[in-house]
Amino acid sequence: MKVGVLALQGDVPEHLLALAPLLPKGDLVPTRTPADLARIDALFLPGGESTTIARLLQKAGLWTPIGTRLAKGMPVLATCAGFILLARRLAPSPAGRDPPTYGLVDVTIRRNDYGAQRESFEGPVRVEGLAGGPFPGVFIRAPRVVSVGPEAKPFAWRDREVVGVRQGTIWATTFHPELSGDLRLHRMFLKMVRPRT
Repeated sequence: MKVGVLALQGDVPEHLLALAPLLPKGDLVPTRTPADLARIDALFLPGGESTTIARLLQKAGLWTPIGTRLAKGMPVLATCAGFILLARRLAPSPAGRDPPTYGLVDVTIRRNDYGAQRESFEGPVRVEGLAGGPFPGVFIRAPRVVSVGPEAKPFAWRDREVVGVRQGTIWATTFHPELSGDLRLHRMFLKMVRPRT
């Protein structure tokens, strides 16, 4: 099984470092081109700047191929900006012009809804089915899930606020598990992926 990390912008090195101990050498693919995409069985969409990532996806010729693969069921774990790019609906945000999205996950989300960089924070997250206690959530200029439609299922909460949803083979979080130093969520996602490959 080969796992890709979209490597165009954002916290790509952190994703690669988090995943490296969990996969055999050679199975982790920094994904920058359609040829890279064709090699992988699952994808991580990292945090970063959503409008920039969307523009770079189009420039790299990846926007449509990724959308096609995701619509056909390729597993993906998207964090922060990656989540924004998958959302079906974007609520108007104070951050200005919103990016295009794939419209695959039945949520309404608002970019940068907790405030600027100085309002970034860490806090415990309860993750359904995850043993070992709360997950250390890292929220950096995080989006907020405004509402969840019937096709998506919440699986992570900070207090009573939804911070992670699943829809089919798509997992998406508003926080950054790759920055937490805790690999439990990555392991859980990869365990879901492996029976498919």
